[in-house]
Amino acid sequence: MKRPRKGARRPPAARHPRKKPTMQALLAERGIVRATLAGIPKRDRDDVEQEVFLGAWRAVRRGAYRPDPKDKPRDALRKWLHGIAWRQASKYFESAYVRRFILDPQPLGRLRGVVGPELHAQIEARETLEALDELKPWQQEALLTVDAPETLSAWAKARGLHPGTAASRLRIAREALALRLRRWRR
Repeated sequence: MKRPRKGARRPPAARHPRKKPTMQALLAERGIVRATLAGIPKRDRDDVEQEVFLGAWRAVRRGAYRPDPKDKPRDALRKWLHGIAWRQASKYFESAYVRRFILDPQPLGRLRGVVGPELHAQIEARETLEALDELKPWQQEALLTVDAPETLSAWAKARGLHPGTAASRLRIAREALALRLRRWRR
């Protein structure tokens, strides 16, 4: 038995024979990869899935795919792809791109001086809009009446509501928005 080198922190690699599944065999297990990446937003899921399959294919070409002969071939491949997908998903969530992605139409405009609202104010505005989007439609409508030119009682009358009911809906909507914002900012 070969002894690990002095100071090695990992056990030696598996001594199972190398296997070289085809790309079609890898792509046939797309369902397990998609299920593993389910928590990633749809806009980025295809990109992360592509990284999973590219990483798996590179590992196959390097000879790093060495399944245990005791396992069924398909089960071994599925477990291996699940592990790769899980690691790619964790890389995605730990990236700075995901933590704070802010679109700026003029990325170099900030170098010349402050133009427009502060960055912190922009982030808070986006958080508020996202929290507002999660509210029920009647709550959104009640909150938007505050900015309407008509009074709350005129708004209630136009919709066949008692002014007290409209005021109560506005209060409930404000509380729901405040609760969502508190959760976002924790």
